[in-house]
Amino acid sequence: MNRISGMLYAPSGQARPVVGPGEFVFAATSLEHGHIYGMCNGLIEAGATLKWVYDDDPAKMEAFIKTYPQVRAASSEEEILADGTVRLVAAAAIPSKRCELGLKVMSHGKDYFTDKTPFTTLDQVESARAKAAETGRKYMVYYSERLHVESAVHAGRLIRDGAIGRVIQVMGTGPHRLDASSRPDWFFKRELYGGILCDIGSHQIEQFLFYAGCRDAEVTSSRVANYNHADYPELEDFGDATLVGDNGAAHYFRVDWFTPDGLGTWGDGRTFILGTEGYIELRKYIDVARSPHGDHLYLVNGQGEHHMELKGKVGFPFFGELILDCLERTERAMTQEHAFKAGELCVKAQNMAIRLSQGIPL
Repeated sequence: MNRISGMLYAPSGQARPVVGPGEFVFAATSLEHGHIYGMCNGLIEAGATLKWVYDDDPAKMEAFIKTYPQVRAASSEEEILADGTVRLVAAAAIPSKRCELGLKVMSHGKDYFTDKTPFTTLDQVESARAKAAETGRKYMVYYSERLHVESAVHAGRLIRDGAIGRVIQVMGTGPHRLDASSRPDWFFKRELYGGILCDIGSHQIEQFLFYAGCRDAEVTSSRVANYNHADYPELEDFGDATLVGDNGAAHYFRVDWFTPDGLGTWGDGRTFILGTEGYIELRKYIDVARSPHGDHLYLVNGQGEHHMELKGKVGFPFFGELILDCLERTERAMTQEHAFKAGELCVKAQNMAIRLSQGIPL
């Protein structure tokens, strides 16, 4: 697992299969973002069988097959879609193309598992909602900063069990290392990547909805800027937003591309959850100057102060639950509306954002 580059960050965990070999077959395609490796790792560890891979870039195909030598190289996307044994297609396409691919996958009677962000326009959100309703297929999203982080998983259990009472505010920070030379061209084109709030902001909004138990929310303010990257005029290197949930819970988040080179990982992502009876802090990827390892959870409530080191102790139940949901048509892992709502709200935050300027044209 690469801890330095967020583009190549692909967590792996213990094998906890929920099905036997061949009982749940999936394929991978559109390998534009390294998150596809984390998505596949999670599914394989939960017992899924990776049968096919396809990308129109032979170098991406070669690298993928080197990592997963059991996979077969498909001659085209259509070969995957025509295979009746394939139940789910996992993909990390260019963000603006993720919805189009999802519609195609669902139209072929298969469930779709996409990297975040799932949408870059509100028209895409409505198209996906309509296609999911029409076909009964799933359009699931890899919101990895909650689903593939053990401290984040455990925080959800603590909240469910009442450890901090009712959640009234969630604050999140999502700093990332830019490492511009390693990024593809589309990463710097606003129409293709969707903007910073739409892209990495989607993690933050999804976590707010989940931890605070919101079905919906209103974006009350949002801002974006390009403070320090004049060579990439369409890049937004800073963004923040505030939301209010339908149950009154409050949310603030900040995302940016300013991780300094001296940090031992790609970003010091943190989440702060305030409840009526206590609070939780997650130090997801590092505990700065104390521990190079992530998955630190700090809990303070009526019973005292608690520090939990959770790496390797919790697992990633989302993937097994997703497999069972696809087989049994249930919603253990995530409701379809939750996946859509998080994507919709990040597009709304992006669309209404005030553009801050420090001498760089926006």
